[in-house]
Amino acid sequence: MVRRNLNDLLSFVTVAREGSFTRAAALLGVSQSALSQAISGLEARLEIRLLTRTTRSVSPTAAGEQLLQAIGHRFDEIETELDALTELRDKPAGTVRITCGDHIARATLLPKIAPLLAEFPDIKVEFDISYGFRDIVADRFDAGVRMGDTIDKDMIAVPIGPKLRMAVVASPAYFAKHPAPKTPRDLVAHSCINMRFPTHGGLYVWEFERKGVPLNVRVDGQVVFNSTPHIVLAALEGLGIAFLPEEEFAPHIEHGQLLRVLQDWCTPFDGYYLYYPSRRQPTPAFSRVVDALRFSEPKCR
Repeated sequence: MVRRNLNDLLSFVTVAREGSFTRAAALLGVSQSALSQAISGLEARLEIRLLTRTTRSVSPTAAGEQLLQAIGHRFDEIETELDALTELRDKPAGTVRITCGDHIARATLLPKIAPLLAEFPDIKVEFDISYGFRDIVADRFDAGVRMGDTIDKDMIAVPIGPKLRMAVVASPAYFAKHPAPKTPRDLVAHSCINMRFPTHGGLYVWEFERKGVPLNVRVDGQVVFNSTPHIVLAALEGLGIAFLPEEEFAPHIEHGQLLRVLQDWCTPFDGYYLYYPSRRQPTPAFSRVVDALRFSEPKCR
């Protein structure tokens, strides 16, 4: 009875977190019908409904939410302790889940992690490419990647790259038709390529600073994206002025495909950090990933 209850409770936690019997069944390696029967049996024994089911979604009831909050982290702790047992093995093992943006995954994370994965074949890394601010605790990620000034204070933050600078760019074709802006305020007269935040839906306000004085500008234009690669492509197509970290435009600036302006208004700021909950008990595999990604400033000779 105890084993069946534990299995049914794990089934409930997985369905409640995934919001889907299909995804939960895939994670647990069981059929949807078996999973549905397990949840129904648990609800019958407890004599209370735990999940609200519709044709499109599954969500916890008030009682289900209370149960999820009470036991969900217990299963997480058990999983962490089981992963920690890999310390007793010759080599670390386990899966590390990281949520991050597309560019930082390609430019920084993959090059740094590739040698680690070659050295330790039992370590697996799952990347969730997202442009919104994911709740890494609720969504059960081991870590996330963000700019330093956007990370909650209760998280441990590890630098994974140098300071960054923003860049204002447009194609030569665009500037052939429009005078280059001399100050950020001039941008309001230009067609600018906007970024919409997936999390809260607002448009990004372009942030500048010169001699310690900040200046924010709300720009407008004909195209809006929620991903940086498409902003770069739109700038190359001559659709307007774009504003992203300079590393996103670097090869195109070098080859003259994009022209940079307002450099003296773009000051360095804290770059990308890997962040994770301070209460997290790191597994050997996770510790190896953190060490592989950690950035140290080059020592001056």
